[in-house]
Amino acid sequence: MAISPLTPDERALALGELPRWTLSADGLAITRSLIFADFAQAFGFMARVAILAERADHHPEWFNVYNRVDIRLTTHDAGGLSKRDIALAKLIDQFDA
Repeated sequence: MAISPLTPDERALALGELPRWTLSADGLAITRSLIFADFAQAFGFMARVAILAERADHHPEWFNVYNRVDIRLTTHDAGGLSKRDIALAKLIDQFDA
């Protein structure tokens, strides 16, 4: 089954539920930056997200330097933002609520 990108209305509604996330300039992804006390906490966060992402078969694009983790969620198969990205963002937000 093909994965469909969100419509502009669906995207706007979803972003209203994700105040910590920002729509990328190209409109194809959502991004978030997180700051932790140190590298161990940042890496622990990434490990917890990795387990969820693997279970969901949906993997973030991310970048880590010391205590910072930058996350970009997009669905390549859909050519942009999909419900899978929104679901993973909501799971990620549970870790630092």
